[in-house]
Amino acid sequence: MDQHASARLLTIVANAVIAEAEPLTALDQAIGDGDHGVNMKRGLEAVMADLPAISAKPLPEMLKSIGMALVMKVGGASGPLYGTLFLELGRALPEKPTRADVAAAFAAAIRGVMARGKSEPGQKTMLDVLVPVQAALADGADPPRLKQVAADAAEATVPMQAIRGRASFLGARSIGHMDPGARSSALMIAALVDALETQA
Repeated sequence: MDQHASARLLTIVANAVIAEAEPLTALDQAIGDGDHGVNMKRGLEAVMADLPAISAKPLPEMLKSIGMALVMKVGGASGPLYGTLFLELGRALPEKPTRADVAAAFAAAIRGVMARGKSEPGQKTMLDVLVPVQAALADGADPPRLKQVAADAAEATVPMQAIRGRASFLGARSIGHMDPGARSSALMIAALVDALETQA
């Protein structure tokens, strides 16, 4: 991707999450600190504020810059976790990746998030979206399928009991609510798929 394409992609993904800041915060108010949407908005607005410089970098360095911005600007657990996701993607991806490269880098990034959060799938976190999407990507799923997998996976966190994060303090009361990190992950994936499809 050239700088224009990178800037367009980042803008689409950032705006998709920023537009849902209030619903994300509402989800977090039910089972967390109540600031997920606000924090994600702050972090992505920081990325957008530095968009010309970030989008001019080669893909690996661009992803690392996004990761650092999220670590610095997003509060709570989400900053370190999303920051780790992007930093590890940047470390693992070549400048011009194939689909196989992307699937392998995504798997490596997920391992980084699991280590950072001391968590695993099934505990009502963003991993419950990231892991099935990575598996679908590795299996050759087409873009509409990836979006559907992400949406279904976020919905599947509703009946889960939280084991990690602030929501885990609620025990059984966390059941019946979608995990906000799972929802923001699904939003990012859907926006990324849309951006890449319209760019192709």
